Parts: sequence; structure tokens; C-alpha cells
Amino acid sequence: MDRIGLVGLPNAGKSSLFNALTGASVPVAPHRFTTTESSVGVAHVPDHRLYALAEMSKSKKIVEAGVEVIDIAGLVAGSDHGEGLGNRFLGVIREVDALCLVLRAFSDDSVEGEDDPVASLGVLELELVLADLSSVESALERAKRPSRGAATTSTVPLAVLERAHEMLGSGMPLYRSGLPATTREALAPLFLLTNKPFFAVVNLGEEHLEDQGPVAAVAAELGEGAIVLGLSVRLECEAAQLTTEERAELLEGLGLGEGALARVARALFDAVGRWTFLTTGDKESRAWTFRAGARAPECAGVIHSDLERGFIRAEVIAWDELLALGSWSAARAAGKLRLEGKDYEVVDGDVLDIRFNV
Repeated sequence: MDRIGLVGLPNAGKSSLFNALTGASVPVAPHRFTTTESSVGVAHVPDHRLYALAEMSKSKKIVEAGVEVIDIAGLVAGSDHGEGLGNRFLGVIREVDALCLVLRAFSDDSVEGEDDPVASLGVLELELVLADLSSVESALERAKRPSRGAATTSTVPLAVLERAHEMLGSGMPLYRSGLPATTREALAPLFLLTNKPFFAVVNLGEEHLEDQGPVAAVAAELGEGAIVLGLSVRLECEAAQLTTEERAELLEGLGLGEGALARVARALFDAVGRWTFLTTGDKESRAWTFRAGARAPECAGVIHSDLERGFIRAEVIAWDELLALGSWSAARAAGKLRLEGKDYEVVDGDVLDIRFNV
């Protein structure tokens, strides 16, 4: 299961977003450090394709894809050397697969904190860069230190460390440094914070949902290709407390579309390169996430290692084509199921039936 870390300054709306995504009730208050420990929850990702297939199959059970969400207590200037809640929270960030930078863009005199999202981004990135710089400097020191006894080699090439040090020393996060993918991959053993996939959520005031200026400003600052979402976290949090029907009605009435959970999950999957395949039957319909570009045996292994080990072939059909035909048996009778072997690259939205033998 992919892990996403919510990172932001105090009172940016991280804990409210966490509650909106997971249905939890982490305390929220208009002063700093209401949350002093990281909170962990699971967000079940809504998927209209899954629901349609489950209805078609009359499935007794529906299992959505899951995302683990970690609400990391607010960073402040100087966190890299212990200010605020300090390095233990920077350590938590190292364990996640992607970062969600939560940036406040609402004004409220009763709530402390910065309401300029671009300024907040600058503070956040500086703290992450300084933490990474410290890690790279330590790695450089080890790499250059004369070895005693048995020869030791660094897991990261010296030239790569020096290039990363140059970028970080100039204040540039690695995720927008322009370094080649091979260089960033070589840095993976250091678990650097700014080497992780990321996206940003700009927390808008509910009265300013139509004003996408703050979103555009953050997108311009982060550069081409950055994923930036504009949300009213307060409204999304309120919607999360409602029943499914009430939530859909509220989101539609407010023009919020599919809601925060679906948008954030899609941003996460885009950031980390994840797609979804589906399985369906009368017992269960389920969504499974997999590495984009993976071949059929690897996807079979997402279900169970035995399916990958004993993979023979997969019957495959696009979800909407199966839905139009009305059933798996109808698709088979119409000759619409494709038999795919070990070299088949699974596509987002494929419905699979795996054949295996162990």
C-alpha cells in the first residue's frame, strides 16, 4: 500500500485534510502544534469503475484500493536543527512514498499562521532542503574518509553526491532540480526528502473556491509538470462526515465534483506512477494498484505471490467494454476476452482473470 505524508506549516489544514481523507477525527484547533504526534490512517479510494462492475456482477463485497495517509505535525523554520517539533518529524517523512505539500491560502484572523501559499512553499522547501543537505554532507564525509582495514565503498557514487550537494547547497529541492532520472535513482539509498515524488494541495477559503489565482501561483513557482490541487479542506472535511448519498449531494451542490479523496488519490497515483486494474465476480469486486508499465505476471503477484509464480496467462478486457457487454460470460461468448501472456503490459482500467498453476 502506498504511503503519503501530509507536510505543511502549522494551521495549513493538514489535520483537517487527514480527517477528510480517512474519516478520522484528529483534533484541529487554531493554534500551533495541536497535533504533536504523527497520525496514521487508511483512505479507501473511490472508483466509479469498480462500483459499476460490482453492480453488474451483483458482487457481495466491494474492496477499494487503499492509501496509507500520515499526518505529520507542522514544520516551522529551523526544523532541520530542532526548532518546533524538530527532526523526529523529518524522520517520519523519510518513510513515505510521496509528499503532499499542504499550503494555506485562506485568511482568518482567528487562526494563526501564514496565508500566502507561495511563501509557505518557500519555508517548507527550505527546511526539506536543509535536512537533505545535512544527509548528503554526512554521506560525502563518509565517502571521502580513508577506509581502515577492509575496503569500503559508498552505495552512492561520489560524483552523484557532489552533484546533489551542489543543487541542495543552492537551495534547490531535488524534485525540481532538473537532475537526470539516473542521478536521482542513484541517490535512493539516502532516502532524501526532496528526492521523493510530490504534489501540492492549496487550501482555499470556501468563499474563494472560484479564485484559482493561488493555485496558479503555486503551479508557476513549482514549474512545468507539477501537480497542484485547489481544495477547500474545511468543506471537504465536513462532507467526509456525511453518508455516501449526502456527501455526493453536498459535493454536487457546492460544485466540488468527486471530492478531495478521489482527487488526492489520483494525484498520488500520478506522482508515484501507479495504475489500477480490477477483478470482478459475484463474490467480490476489487481494485488493485500496480506499478505503471508492469507486465501481467507482476500484476498477478499483487493479488498473491502464487499467481505470479505459477502464471500461465490472463484473460483481459477493458472495464467499460465489459460493462457494455453486461457480464464476463457474455464477453467470453462474444469473443471479446483477450488471452495475454507473460509479456503483456497491463493498462489502467483493465479487468483481469488470472490463470495459474503451482
